[in-house]
Amino acid sequence: MKEFFISSDGIRLHAKLDRPDESVKGPLCILVHGFTGHMEEDHIVAMQQAMNECGISVLRVEMYGHGLSDGEFRDHTLYKWVTNMISVIHYVKTLDFVTDLYLCGHSQGGLLTMLIGGMFPDDFKAILTISPAWMIPELARNGTLLGLSFDPLHIPDVLQSWDRELSGDYCRVAQTIHVEDEIERYKGKVFIIHGDADDTVPYAYAEKALALYHDATLVPIHGDDHCFTKHLPEMKDALKSFFLDEANKEN
Repeated sequence: MKEFFISSDGIRLHAKLDRPDESVKGPLCILVHGFTGHMEEDHIVAMQQAMNECGISVLRVEMYGHGLSDGEFRDHTLYKWVTNMISVIHYVKTLDFVTDLYLCGHSQGGLLTMLIGGMFPDDFKAILTISPAWMIPELARNGTLLGLSFDPLHIPDVLQSWDRELSGDYCRVAQTIHVEDEIERYKGKVFIIHGDADDTVPYAYAEKALALYHDATLVPIHGDDHCFTKHLPEMKDALKSFFLDEANKEN
């Protein structure tokens, strides 16, 4: 494992690169956490391990205001995360051992994956969106985001989200994003995993994404929640099955 920082628009992004075999070239997956998350959460580590076990190198990165990356949580926005991921993609393209590139994100990281997939439709062999919170822009426009109710035309400067303070800029930015546009732009393979008992991001959003994408597969984890605390091995097995199928198609 190699731990380092990636520069992005004047800040440092904390990253860890895990390669199953440093002596050979092969595919790499960029892996991103969700809102309030970080790279050492159980479900993120399980994803990294599943991919490594399939021969996939994994670059875990913490976005602005999260984990050990620079920036304050209260000031993060989806625009900043998009800028961060563009920097990460540019970094990965300098790595001479990478043959194919994948992108995987959980929750808000899943939303980010959907946005970046549409922005860089030719760069990824597939995108993997796990419990994708792609309803965030819609809820921001409705004024019902993060368990809060507010006037979407007059957003307060500060929002109190659970035990965290968040700038109103988060909602102002989210309102401008229309995920369906980026879904339409991405014609490649999409793999979705979602717990069907998720009370943070309703499973219906995974089904909606499945219907909108050109080439998507959805694997439900029955009875599980947003972070797969009940059936984590099943989520890990689903991820491994995807990458093993990918490898079999190459042979």
